[in-house]
Amino acid sequence: MHKCVVIADDLTGGNATGVMISGYGYDTYSIVNMEGLDPNNMPDCDCLVYPTNSRQVNSDTAYKLVYNATKFFMNENIEVYSKRIDSTLRGNLGSETDAMLDALDNDAMAMVVPCFPQADRVIIGGYVLVKGVPLHKTEAAADPLASINTPLPALLFRKQSKYDIGSIMIDDMMYGLDYIADKIKLYKKEGKRIIIFDSLTQDDMDVVAEAVIKSGVKFITVDPGIFTATVVSKLVPNTKIKKEKNKVLAVIGTTNAVARQQLEEFLQTQPKTLNIYAEAEEFLRSPERRDAEIARIVNEVLYNCDQYEMCSVVGDGIFPAKRISFKTYMEYYNTSAEGVSQIINDAFAEITEKILYGEKSFKGLYTSGGDITVAVCKRLNVAGLKLVEDVAPLAAHGEMLMGDFDGLKIVTKGGMVGDRYAMKTCMNYLARKINE
Repeated sequence: MHKCVVIADDLTGGNATGVMISGYGYDTYSIVNMEGLDPNNMPDCDCLVYPTNSRQVNSDTAYKLVYNATKFFMNENIEVYSKRIDSTLRGNLGSETDAMLDALDNDAMAMVVPCFPQADRVIIGGYVLVKGVPLHKTEAAADPLASINTPLPALLFRKQSKYDIGSIMIDDMMYGLDYIADKIKLYKKEGKRIIIFDSLTQDDMDVVAEAVIKSGVKFITVDPGIFTATVVSKLVPNTKIKKEKNKVLAVIGTTNAVARQQLEEFLQTQPKTLNIYAEAEEFLRSPERRDAEIARIVNEVLYNCDQYEMCSVVGDGIFPAKRISFKTYMEYYNTSAEGVSQIINDAFAEITEKILYGEKSFKGLYTSGGDITVAVCKRLNVAGLKLVEDVAPLAAHGEMLMGDFDGLKIVTKGGMVGDRYAMKTCMNYLARKINE
């Protein structure tokens, strides 16, 4: 039974959106003729796409076509309603969005994200840019049937829609998921029915999607397709994906402040990650306490990872208050600071080994910190890495050679390098690679 309906203003755009959704593993059907169709009698269908071919008709006709199509397909099982719009904002954006909102009649809000980074279409400061050029200065401005004379989608919606409009800009995005969710709820209280979001990248759309869902408001998506696909992947259960989805494991032992910022950014925008903090000092206090802490972490991951596609094990020394006084243990073990650090690194390597042996769906590994990476490779009897490509500055993707996990994909990154988004970039990269 379908959980998503996309009403598109033209066939090719609708099909493009459907392909994006099917790319996440959903069975998606494009409908070209509703006569004789019973949408509730398609048990294998996860998502329906229907084109109204309304881009070049007048606004009243476009409204009726979208309104009737929404009424025809709507049912109580649908999780996502989408109004697919042109990536260059041609057509009846406002009247078609109004039509879907009116047909649903449930006080939903329209979440407008006119971003398509794969086609070099982004929105920043409320302006849509195509390959860095303002929209009204591109070929779209010369379209004889549906020309565009502004790069501001807010201006188009205000002209075409009867509903109040709000905007969430790129500077709002800096404050994170909770801030955006709260702003959505504030707009809801103010009576706004349409929100237009800045967005430059897939990561931005992930944040917006999570914030919209977290806000708890009823909503429809309005976009060229990729934002809708992102929302569907996060909101619509898909048992076919869950049975086959490979997992990524992150192991972070560095105590660097840069790594902490990267971890916080990642966890804030990837709330479906299982994150376990290791009490690193337990690795040093005694062999018994070391073994007990290793067992606790491994068991927590293995017992709970079925619900997650990403898991991370992080040394609590990443928080300044949890830093270990090495001098005490240097005297206790009669070793150097490097010797104490090696004991901790070896414990993380053993945790990694036990998790990988215990759950075969972990096909990608992210390590942050050079010493951790060396310890893990040694523990897994890795002879070397087949280097593939850079994921981010000083973050390399490779595949393990020989050893216990030959071919395992790994991204290694120094603890002190990268911007705040580096971990998120690396983890999402690995997730895509292992599930291609």
